[in-house]
Amino acid sequence: MTKSSCSRPNLLSAEERKNIAINGLTKTVKVITLAGQYKVSRQLVYRQINKAHAALDKEFSTAEVDDANKVIFMLPVTGQWLNQVMLALTQIARASFRGVSEFMDDVLGVSVSPSTVHNLHRWAAQQAACINGSIDLSGIHVGLHDELFQGSEPILAGVDVVSTYCYLLAPEAHRDGDTWATHLLDLSKQGLAPDYTIADAGAGLRAGQQIAWPTTPCHGDVFHILRQSKTLATIWGRIAKGVISKREDLEARLANPRRRCEDSAIVAAVKVLRCEEAWVHPLADDLRTLAQWLEPDILSLAGPDTIERQLLYDFVVEELRQRELKDPSRIGQLRVLAKT
Repeated sequence: MTKSSCSRPNLLSAEERKNIAINGLTKTVKVITLAGQYKVSRQLVYRQINKAHAALDKEFSTAEVDDANKVIFMLPVTGQWLNQVMLALTQIARASFRGVSEFMDDVLGVSVSPSTVHNLHRWAAQQAACINGSIDLSGIHVGLHDELFQGSEPILAGVDVVSTYCYLLAPEAHRDGDTWATHLLDLSKQGLAPDYTIADAGAGLRAGQQIAWPTTPCHGDVFHILRQSKTLATIWGRIAKGVISKREDLEARLANPRRRCEDSAIVAAVKVLRCEEAWVHPLADDLRTLAQWLEPDILSLAGPDTIERQLLYDFVVEELRQRELKDPSRIGQLRVLAKT
Protein backbone atom coordinates (compact mmCIF):
# COMPACT_ATOMS: atom_id res chain seq x y z
CA MET A 1 0.00 0.00 0.00
CA THR A 2 1.46 3.35 -1.00
CA LYS A 3 1.56 6.45 1.15
CA SER A 4 -0.83 8.24 -1.19
CA SER A 5 -3.44 5.51 -0.73
CA CYS A 6 -3.31 6.00 3.06
CA SER A 7 -4.57 9.54 2.66
CA ARG A 8 -7.61 8.30 0.76
CA PRO A 9 -9.92 7.66 3.84
CA ASN A 10 -10.76 11.31 4.32
CA LEU A 11 -11.99 11.47 0.74
CA LEU A 12 -14.39 8.51 1.03
CA SER A 13 -18.05 9.44 0.76
CA ALA A 14 -20.67 8.05 3.12
CA GLU A 15 -21.98 5.84 0.33
CA GLU A 16 -18.50 4.41 -0.31
CA ARG A 17 -18.01 3.66 3.41
CA LYS A 18 -21.39 1.92 3.47
CA ASN A 19 -20.52 -0.20 0.43
CA ILE A 20 -17.24 -1.21 2.03
CA ALA A 21 -19.05 -2.23 5.21
CA ILE A 22 -21.76 -4.21 3.39
CA ASN A 23 -19.34 -6.09 1.12
CA GLY A 24 -16.97 -6.79 4.00
CA LEU A 25 -19.76 -7.86 6.34
CA THR A 26 -21.34 -10.22 3.81
CA LYS A 27 -17.88 -11.41 2.66
CA THR A 28 -18.87 -11.03 -0.96
CA VAL A 29 -15.58 -9.23 -1.57
CA LYS A 30 -12.30 -9.96 0.23
CA VAL A 31 -10.89 -7.34 2.57
CA ILE A 32 -7.67 -6.98 0.62
CA THR A 33 -9.67 -6.53 -2.59
CA LEU A 34 -11.83 -3.81 -0.99
CA ALA A 35 -8.71 -2.03 0.26
CA GLY A 36 -7.23 -2.03 -3.20
CA GLN A 37 -10.47 -1.08 -4.93
CA TYR A 38 -11.00 2.00 -2.75
CA LYS A 39 -7.27 2.69 -2.23
CA VAL A 40 -7.49 2.48 1.56
CA SER A 41 -5.79 0.44 4.25
CA ARG A 42 -7.14 -2.91 5.41
CA GLN A 43 -7.50 -1.41 8.90
CA LEU A 44 -10.02 1.12 7.58
CA VAL A 45 -11.98 -1.65 5.88
CA TYR A 46 -12.12 -3.55 9.16
CA ARG A 47 -13.28 -0.39 10.96
CA GLN A 48 -16.22 0.01 8.54
CA ILE A 49 -17.13 -3.66 9.03
CA ASN A 50 -17.00 -3.27 12.82
CA LYS A 51 -19.22 -0.16 12.65
CA ALA A 52 -21.80 -2.11 10.64
CA HIS A 53 -21.61 -4.97 13.14
CA ALA A 54 -22.16 -2.57 16.05
CA ALA A 55 -25.11 -0.88 14.34
CA LEU A 56 -26.80 -4.21 13.65
CA ASP A 57 -26.14 -5.48 17.17
CA LYS A 58 -27.67 -2.34 18.63
CA GLU A 59 -30.73 -2.50 16.38
CA PHE A 60 -31.49 -6.15 17.06
CA SER A 61 -30.26 -6.34 20.63
CA THR A 62 -32.58 -8.19 23.05
CA ALA A 63 -30.93 -6.68 26.13
CA GLU A 64 -33.28 -4.82 28.45
CA VAL A 65 -33.18 -1.06 28.15
CA ASP A 66 -33.37 1.20 31.17
CA ASP A 67 -36.63 2.95 30.27
CA ALA A 68 -36.21 5.52 33.01
CA ASN A 69 -33.00 6.83 31.42
CA LYS A 70 -33.89 6.26 27.78
CA VAL A 71 -34.27 9.42 25.71
CA ILE A 72 -37.73 9.17 24.15
CA PHE A 73 -37.57 12.25 21.92
CA MET A 74 -35.93 15.66 21.65
CA LEU A 75 -37.99 18.85 21.71
CA PRO A 76 -37.05 22.17 20.09
CA VAL A 77 -37.62 24.39 23.12
CA THR A 78 -38.50 27.88 21.92
CA GLY A 79 -40.16 30.85 23.60
CA GLN A 80 -43.42 29.99 21.85
CA TRP A 81 -43.21 26.40 23.09
CA LEU A 82 -42.72 27.61 26.67
CA ASN A 83 -45.79 29.85 26.33
CA GLN A 84 -47.81 26.86 25.12
CA VAL A 85 -46.65 24.86 28.15
CA MET A 86 -47.74 27.61 30.55
CA LEU A 87 -51.15 27.92 28.89
CA ALA A 88 -51.62 24.14 28.89
CA LEU A 89 -50.78 23.91 32.59
CA THR A 90 -53.64 26.25 33.51
CA GLN A 91 -56.19 25.24 30.87
CA ILE A 92 -55.66 21.46 30.96
CA ALA A 93 -54.00 20.73 34.31
CA ARG A 94 -55.94 23.52 36.11
CA ALA A 95 -52.74 24.81 37.69
CA SER A 96 -52.64 28.19 39.41
CA PHE A 97 -50.41 30.99 38.14
CA ARG A 98 -48.09 30.46 41.09
CA GLY A 99 -48.09 26.70 40.42
CA VAL A 100 -47.09 27.33 36.80
CA SER A 101 -44.28 29.61 37.97
CA GLU A 102 -42.96 26.92 40.32
CA PHE A 103 -43.21 24.22 37.64
CA MET A 104 -41.26 26.28 35.12
CA ASP A 105 -38.51 26.95 37.65
CA ASP A 106 -38.28 23.49 39.24
CA VAL A 107 -38.77 21.30 36.16
CA LEU A 108 -37.52 23.37 33.22
CA GLY A 109 -35.14 25.72 35.01
CA VAL A 110 -36.88 28.78 33.55
CA SER A 111 -37.63 31.68 35.89
CA VAL A 112 -41.15 33.01 35.26
CA SER A 113 -43.11 35.17 37.71
CA PRO A 114 -46.85 34.63 38.40
CA SER A 115 -47.53 38.10 36.96
CA THR A 116 -45.85 37.06 33.71
CA VAL A 117 -48.10 34.00 33.56
CA HIS A 118 -51.10 36.26 34.19
CA ASN A 119 -50.10 38.65 31.39
CA LEU A 120 -49.61 35.71 29.03
CA HIS A 121 -53.16 34.56 29.70
CA ARG A 122 -54.56 38.04 29.13
CA TRP A 123 -52.79 38.14 25.79
CA ALA A 124 -54.03 34.63 24.88
CA ALA A 125 -57.60 35.59 25.82
CA GLN A 126 -57.42 38.61 23.52
CA GLN A 127 -56.16 36.42 20.69
CA ALA A 128 -58.91 33.88 21.34
CA ALA A 129 -61.54 36.63 21.33
CA CYS A 130 -60.34 37.83 17.92
CA ILE A 131 -60.46 34.29 16.54
CA ASN A 132 -63.89 33.55 18.03
CA GLY A 133 -65.26 36.84 16.72
CA SER A 134 -64.26 35.96 13.15
CA ILE A 135 -65.93 32.54 13.00
CA ASP A 136 -69.00 32.13 10.77
CA LEU A 137 -71.88 30.84 12.93
CA SER A 138 -74.45 30.53 10.16
CA GLY A 139 -74.10 26.73 10.15
CA ILE A 140 -75.54 26.38 13.66
CA HIS A 141 -79.17 25.25 13.53
CA VAL A 142 -79.86 24.46 17.20
CA GLY A 143 -78.37 26.41 20.10
CA LEU A 144 -78.20 25.38 23.74
CA HIS A 145 -78.34 28.32 26.16
CA ASP A 146 -77.77 28.30 29.89
CA GLU A 147 -76.25 30.21 32.79
CA LEU A 148 -73.18 29.00 34.70
CA PHE A 149 -71.89 30.55 37.89
CA GLN A 150 -68.41 31.48 39.04
CA GLY A 151 -69.16 31.94 42.71
CA SER A 152 -72.15 34.27 42.64
CA GLU A 153 -71.37 35.82 39.24
CA PRO A 154 -73.28 34.48 36.21
CA ILE A 155 -71.62 33.34 33.01
CA LEU A 156 -73.84 33.33 29.93
CA ALA A 157 -73.20 30.26 27.78
CA GLY A 158 -74.23 29.09 24.31
CA VAL A 159 -73.28 25.81 22.61
CA ASP A 160 -73.97 24.29 19.18
CA VAL A 161 -75.92 21.08 19.75
CA VAL A 162 -74.19 19.22 16.89
CA SER A 163 -70.52 20.17 17.18
CA THR A 164 -70.61 21.24 20.87
CA TYR A 165 -68.75 24.39 19.79
CA CYS A 166 -69.10 27.02 22.52
CA TYR A 167 -69.98 30.26 20.76
CA LEU A 168 -70.83 32.17 23.95
CA LEU A 169 -69.07 32.17 27.29
CA ALA A 170 -69.39 35.62 28.80
CA PRO A 171 -69.01 36.53 32.49
CA GLU A 172 -71.50 39.27 33.40
CA ALA A 173 -72.68 41.17 36.45
CA HIS A 174 -76.32 40.51 35.50
CA ARG A 175 -78.31 37.85 33.68
CA ASP A 176 -81.39 39.87 32.81
CA GLY A 177 -83.11 40.09 29.44
CA ASP A 178 -81.17 43.12 28.21
CA THR A 179 -77.81 41.47 28.95
CA TRP A 180 -78.79 38.28 27.14
CA ALA A 181 -80.22 40.27 24.22
CA THR A 182 -76.99 42.24 23.79
CA HIS A 183 -74.93 39.07 23.42
CA LEU A 184 -77.41 37.37 21.11
CA LEU A 185 -77.55 40.42 18.83
CA ASP A 186 -73.74 40.51 18.71
CA LEU A 187 -73.71 36.82 17.73
CA SER A 188 -76.26 37.57 15.00
CA LYS A 189 -73.59 39.71 13.34
CA GLN A 190 -71.50 36.53 12.98
CA GLY A 191 -74.39 34.78 11.24
CA LEU A 192 -75.95 33.01 14.22
CA ALA A 193 -79.62 32.45 13.37
CA PRO A 194 -80.64 29.04 14.75
CA ASP A 195 -83.88 27.33 13.81
CA TYR A 196 -84.63 27.09 17.53
CA THR A 197 -82.89 27.07 20.89
CA ILE A 198 -83.13 24.84 23.96
CA ALA A 199 -82.93 26.32 27.44
CA ASP A 200 -84.32 26.10 30.94
CA ALA A 201 -87.08 28.35 32.25
CA GLY A 202 -84.71 31.20 33.19
CA ALA A 203 -86.67 34.44 32.93
CA GLY A 204 -83.78 36.63 31.81
CA LEU A 205 -82.55 34.11 29.27
CA ARG A 206 -85.95 33.73 27.62
CA ALA A 207 -86.70 37.46 27.77
CA GLY A 208 -83.39 38.23 26.08
CA GLN A 209 -84.10 35.80 23.25
CA GLN A 210 -87.55 37.32 22.80
CA ILE A 211 -85.92 40.73 22.39
CA ALA A 212 -83.12 39.62 20.05
CA TRP A 213 -84.83 36.82 18.12
CA PRO A 214 -88.60 37.26 18.54
CA THR A 215 -89.46 34.65 15.88
CA THR A 216 -87.02 31.95 17.06
CA PRO A 217 -88.67 29.25 19.23
CA CYS A 218 -87.09 28.42 22.59
CA HIS A 219 -87.83 24.84 23.64
CA GLY A 220 -87.46 23.69 27.22
CA ASP A 221 -84.66 21.33 28.15
CA VAL A 222 -85.32 17.98 29.86
CA PHE A 223 -82.45 18.07 32.36
CA HIS A 224 -84.05 20.39 34.89
CA ILE A 225 -87.48 18.77 34.92
CA LEU A 226 -85.94 15.29 35.27
CA ARG A 227 -83.68 16.41 38.09
CA GLN A 228 -86.49 18.25 39.87
CA SER A 229 -88.90 15.33 39.54
CA LYS A 230 -86.31 12.89 40.94
CA THR A 231 -85.52 15.27 43.80
CA LEU A 232 -89.22 15.64 44.64
CA ALA A 233 -89.72 11.86 44.63
CA THR A 234 -86.66 11.41 46.86
CA ILE A 235 -87.86 14.04 49.36
CA TRP A 236 -91.31 12.51 49.72
CA GLY A 237 -89.81 9.04 49.89
CA ARG A 238 -87.79 10.16 52.92
CA ILE A 239 -90.83 11.83 54.46
CA ALA A 240 -92.86 8.63 54.12
CA LYS A 241 -90.01 6.56 55.52
CA GLY A 242 -89.70 8.92 58.48
CA VAL A 243 -93.43 8.69 59.29
CA ILE A 244 -93.33 4.89 59.15
CA SER A 245 -90.20 4.79 61.31
CA LYS A 246 -91.76 7.03 63.98
CA ARG A 247 -94.95 4.96 64.04
CA GLU A 248 -93.00 1.70 64.38
CA ASP A 249 -90.88 3.13 67.22
CA LEU A 250 -93.97 4.17 69.15
CA GLU A 251 -95.64 0.80 68.60
CA ALA A 252 -92.49 -0.89 69.90
CA ARG A 253 -92.72 1.21 73.06
CA LEU A 254 -96.34 0.13 73.52
CA ALA A 255 -95.29 -3.50 73.19
CA ASN A 256 -92.59 -3.11 75.85
CA PRO A 257 -93.84 -4.75 79.10
CA ARG A 258 -91.68 -2.42 81.19
CA ARG A 259 -93.15 0.75 79.70
CA ARG A 260 -94.28 3.60 81.93
CA CYS A 261 -97.89 4.68 82.25
CA GLU A 262 -98.05 6.95 79.21
CA ASP A 263 -100.06 4.68 76.97
CA SER A 264 -102.73 7.22 76.12
CA ALA A 265 -100.26 9.76 74.74
CA ILE A 266 -98.43 7.12 72.72
CA VAL A 267 -101.66 5.65 71.39
CA ALA A 268 -102.80 9.11 70.32
CA ALA A 269 -99.48 9.77 68.58
CA VAL A 270 -99.62 6.43 66.78
CA LYS A 271 -103.13 7.23 65.59
CA VAL A 272 -101.98 10.56 64.17
CA LEU A 273 -99.01 8.92 62.44
CA ARG A 274 -101.21 6.22 60.92
CA CYS A 275 -103.52 8.88 59.51
CA GLU A 276 -100.51 10.73 58.13
CA GLU A 277 -99.02 7.53 56.73
CA ALA A 278 -102.29 6.78 54.95
CA TRP A 279 -101.77 9.71 52.57
CA VAL A 280 -98.00 10.33 52.73
CA HIS A 281 -97.00 6.84 51.63
CA PRO A 282 -99.29 6.75 48.54
CA LEU A 283 -98.18 10.27 47.60
CA ALA A 284 -94.52 9.22 47.74
CA ASP A 285 -95.27 6.17 45.58
CA ASP A 286 -97.20 8.26 43.05
CA LEU A 287 -94.45 10.86 42.73
CA ARG A 288 -91.83 8.15 42.27
CA THR A 289 -93.97 6.54 39.53
CA LEU A 290 -94.52 9.86 37.74
CA ALA A 291 -90.78 10.61 37.85
CA GLN A 292 -90.02 7.16 36.42
CA TRP A 293 -92.48 7.69 33.57
CA LEU A 294 -90.83 10.97 32.61
CA GLU A 295 -87.33 9.64 31.99
CA PRO A 296 -87.61 6.24 30.24
CA ASP A 297 -91.02 6.64 28.59
CA ILE A 298 -91.67 10.30 27.79
CA LEU A 299 -88.42 12.27 27.58
CA SER A 300 -85.99 9.56 26.44
CA LEU A 301 -84.49 9.49 22.93
CA ALA A 302 -86.08 6.14 22.15
CA GLY A 303 -89.63 5.23 23.05
CA PRO A 304 -93.24 5.95 22.06
CA ASP A 305 -94.21 8.17 19.13
CA THR A 306 -94.81 11.90 19.56
CA ILE A 307 -98.58 11.66 20.04
CA GLU A 308 -98.31 9.03 22.76
CA ARG A 309 -95.54 10.98 24.49
CA GLN A 310 -97.70 14.12 24.50
CA LEU A 311 -100.65 12.23 25.98
CA LEU A 312 -98.46 10.73 28.70
CA TYR A 313 -96.86 14.10 29.40
CA ASP A 314 -100.22 15.82 29.76
CA PHE A 315 -101.32 13.00 32.05
CA VAL A 316 -98.26 13.53 34.31
CA VAL A 317 -98.92 17.28 34.47
CA GLU A 318 -102.56 16.67 35.42
CA GLU A 319 -101.59 14.12 38.09
CA LEU A 320 -99.20 16.68 39.58
CA ARG A 321 -101.97 19.29 39.59
CA GLN A 322 -104.29 16.96 41.50
CA ARG A 323 -101.64 16.49 44.22
CA GLU A 324 -100.39 20.08 44.28
CA LEU A 325 -102.35 21.12 47.40
CA LYS A 326 -100.46 18.54 49.46
CA ASP A 327 -97.14 20.31 48.78
CA PRO A 328 -97.79 23.59 46.90
CA SER A 329 -94.21 24.86 46.97
CA ARG A 330 -92.48 21.75 45.58
CA ILE A 331 -95.17 19.93 43.58
CA GLY A 332 -96.55 23.24 42.33
CA GLN A 333 -93.13 24.39 41.15
CA LEU A 334 -92.58 21.13 39.26
CA ARG A 335 -96.02 21.32 37.65
CA VAL A 336 -95.42 24.91 36.48
CA LEU A 337 -92.03 23.92 35.08
CA ALA A 338 -93.57 20.96 33.27
CA LYS A 339 -96.43 23.06 31.96
CA THR A 340 -94.16 25.76 30.53
